[in-house]
Amino acid sequence: MLTHSTRIAVVGNGRLGRAMAAALAEAGFPVAGPLGRGASGADAEVVLLCVPDGAIADAARCVAEGRLVGHCSGATTLAPLAPHEGFSLHPLMTVSERTTRFAGAGCAVAGTTERARTVATELGLALGMRPFAVADADRPLYHAAASVASNYVVTLAGIAEQLAARAGVPRELLAPLAEAAIDQWRRRGAREALTGPIVRGDVETVRRQREAVAAQAPDALAAWDALAERTGVLARTGSALEERPR
Repeated sequence: MLTHSTRIAVVGNGRLGRAMAAALAEAGFPVAGPLGRGASGADAEVVLLCVPDGAIADAARCVAEGRLVGHCSGATTLAPLAPHEGFSLHPLMTVSERTTRFAGAGCAVAGTTERARTVATELGLALGMRPFAVADADRPLYHAAASVASNYVVTLAGIAEQLAARAGVPRELLAPLAEAAIDQWRRRGAREALTGPIVRGDVETVRRQREAVAAQAPDALAAWDALAERTGVLARTGSALEERPR
């Protein structure tokens, strides 16, 4: 569906818009933008909206008829793109600057038509990404998983950092533990990546850890208890959550 003569307009001058426009141009497409909100994309065949979720519907309403319109949101369905033929292309990665490279990242794709889905997939492949389909009904759950894997991992690292600091241990000395754990999880899965006293069944060590957290960081105790409980379930069953049929 796409060719290197397909004209693409990128709407949204934030980090994602700037990075997406640069990457598409580098991939050989004629790119307009990043354009400001309110752009019609009248000179383009494909219009890619890189705007905040709450602005997608307004931005889509400004696009000229007959264009294939996409957004880059992970949580948003295709509904705000109506009545355009629409698609979504969500890079499963953090975009920090204009020079961000998309190659190697996953990207969630969907479309209101087969043509739209194909274009989303081809755009992802052109940027070196690995497209995978996510249905509209599954978007909130997919985005929740992404939030856990990014934001919540950082929150947990922040808790570890503060607990260690109260014991006089600097953050950077914890980093190899976190890096090794993530690498093992990536290569072998959650259960095989687990180490530590809960996996070993060392109840006494776990009890002393909990007492220390309760005494030194009581505001972290609820999170500690919830994580310890889930870790125990994972160690016993291989799944951190109750298995549910799809």
